[in-house]
Amino acid sequence: MLFGYEWDLSSPLAFAISILPILLTGMVVTIQATVLGFFVALVLGLVWAVLKAAPSRFIAWPARVVTEFIRDTPLLVQLFFLYYVLPEYGIVLPAFLTGALALGIQYSAYTSEVYRAGLEAVGADQREAARALNFSAVHTFTHVVVPQAIPRIVPAMGNYLVSIMKDVPVLSVVTVLEMLNVAKIVGDRTFDYLVPLSLVGALYLIMTLLASGGVRLLDTWLPKQGIPLK
Repeated sequence: MLFGYEWDLSSPLAFAISILPILLTGMVVTIQATVLGFFVALVLGLVWAVLKAAPSRFIAWPARVVTEFIRDTPLLVQLFFLYYVLPEYGIVLPAFLTGALALGIQYSAYTSEVYRAGLEAVGADQREAARALNFSAVHTFTHVVVPQAIPRIVPAMGNYLVSIMKDVPVLSVVTVLEMLNVAKIVGDRTFDYLVPLSLVGALYLIMTLLASGGVRLLDTWLPKQGIPLK
């Protein structure tokens, strides 16, 4: 019995059915960490992209250095830094929040490049037309450039969503009870790793297929809403 659940070890099928509820609980944590981490990556990535595109080198270069540093250092190192170093300076965050922030910060360096490519793909004539209509720089960016850039970046952002989901098991090193960590605990207690790990692999396959399918639907749906692609 673990976490209030009893395991039926009479057969592999019965064992799989008996541990499925607790694995689904871990899956909820996995999904929550994925969503929060992806949200942080989207917001922070846009901030990095805007800063790197700034006309002032005193703003652009530091942003480029920071994103390059984030991209070139392992996620695990960043996770350990947030979890073990920040408390020394009085910043103590829950393990789950720390893990989601680490995922978001790591992938913000990648999403910033996606934003940059999408924004640069919008033709200069669009900006010139907006200026001719006396649009402000902010209005041009939010109402002309961004709506045209979004359809271009959806496929790449979808790939990073799936990548974040598959990196969530790293959070187990800071005691987050995501799906793989739960499966490992079940295996440690029952000495049977085949069934729980196989179920985790199947659940991950289902989640990634659903996420990929959702991104493809979004990629198909956006152009039909009248958002120009050229």
